[in-house]
Amino acid sequence: MKYLIETYGCQMNKAESAALETIFRERDWSPAEGPSEADVVLINTCSVRITAENRAWGRIDHYAAIKRERRAAAERPLSLIVTGCMAERMKRGIKTRQPGVDHVVGTFQKQAFGLILDATALGRHIGDVEESPAFIFSRSYYEAGAFRSFLPIMHGCDNFCTYCIVPYLRGREISRRPSDILDELDALEASGVREVTLLGQNVNSYAWKDPDGARGKGPADLDFPGLLRLIAAHLRNRGKDGIRWIRFLTSHPKDLSDAAIAVIAAEPLFCRHIHLCVQSGSDPVLKAMNRHYDSRFYLDLVKRLKAGLPGLSLSTDILVGFPGETEDDIEATLGLMREVGFSYAYMYHFNPREGTPAAKMEGKVADKTKKERLARVMEVQKGLTRTLMEARVGEVEEVLIESVSRRKKSEVLGRTQRDEMVVFSAPASRVGGFAKVRLLSLAGNTFKAEETHGETAS
Repeated sequence: MKYLIETYGCQMNKAESAALETIFRERDWSPAEGPSEADVVLINTCSVRITAENRAWGRIDHYAAIKRERRAAAERPLSLIVTGCMAERMKRGIKTRQPGVDHVVGTFQKQAFGLILDATALGRHIGDVEESPAFIFSRSYYEAGAFRSFLPIMHGCDNFCTYCIVPYLRGREISRRPSDILDELDALEASGVREVTLLGQNVNSYAWKDPDGARGKGPADLDFPGLLRLIAAHLRNRGKDGIRWIRFLTSHPKDLSDAAIAVIAAEPLFCRHIHLCVQSGSDPVLKAMNRHYDSRFYLDLVKRLKAGLPGLSLSTDILVGFPGETEDDIEATLGLMREVGFSYAYMYHFNPREGTPAAKMEGKVADKTKKERLARVMEVQKGLTRTLMEARVGEVEEVLIESVSRRKKSEVLGRTQRDEMVVFSAPASRVGGFAKVRLLSLAGNTFKAEETHGETAS
């Protein structure tokens, strides 16, 4: 039998789709080349913004129509499964709105996914599956054939930012057993993975407490810096030199400690790039967002990061048009952007999410004003990105080669530790390997480069 997976939203969704695909493969299912071949379509959804849900609904309705067409033509049946945050938020409401959906699998029901596939293969239908009392991590999040992989280390969020639906859909924070993380690292390295991204909705709040205490397998208590030290020592002791780079997403400023900075500085394994969400540069707005820090705290953290990690690049998220935001607030955000010098940013304007405190806040900002402010933020960031990239021309960098260039088959596309894209001449056989390159010029937000030999990276 054959399956088709469509994934929308964050990196965690991508990792969880890879984990669900492993369950398909364990049952000897194979990926379909298109909808016409599929026996099962799995749609992994996102609820962070209404636009993400609208996109998912478009795909759900599309496959429900294909399912009806097959039934009318007496062709083989199509099973439609919806998972992800939208499934957790709406639950049975998804089937009410679209009866063509066969199964809705929420955050705490994924342990039953194999049972759903087994029933589908036998032409049977099972009803709603039970939820587990706590989130259960998958054994593996590896995507077959990949040389870059996500590795979830914690799940959920306890921050409850007033605009964010995630804590209500993903649940409270839970950290993964350290020995399971190391076991998956070993399996990823054995599969040829060269770069791993540690994932969590709030990755640096990782806090493992072994229920068996010191009698358990591994450390009894471990925080995020401790986990980074453990990972670095483990890979170094293995001596395989397979996994060369490790990144982590997403960091909350209040939880990125000086101890973590010290570990990253001491271990070249960790890439010199951090995505550090700020959301706003205005203290009143940050307070209304319940972000647990102010602009001075954030800027002090940035200073410590840059002092401890020379050459570090920072990216961020910026949300404009939050209820009550004034012109002074947006100017404070623009000022913080200029002071930090972000390499890039994900920028968007506020859209209320049902079920969050911000959805009921007074002081709504007009859509026209939100769009105008967002345009200003984007223009400032465009200038910052360009200035930072121009200053890098002439430097030598190591890159991990990710793919063949779509524009020119004799060129490949690589990524630096600082999360910059680089294109240069090399054969397709080099994909998945590392190279030293000199940055020569810019083409949009991509460096053009040439490979060098024997030179040290800047």
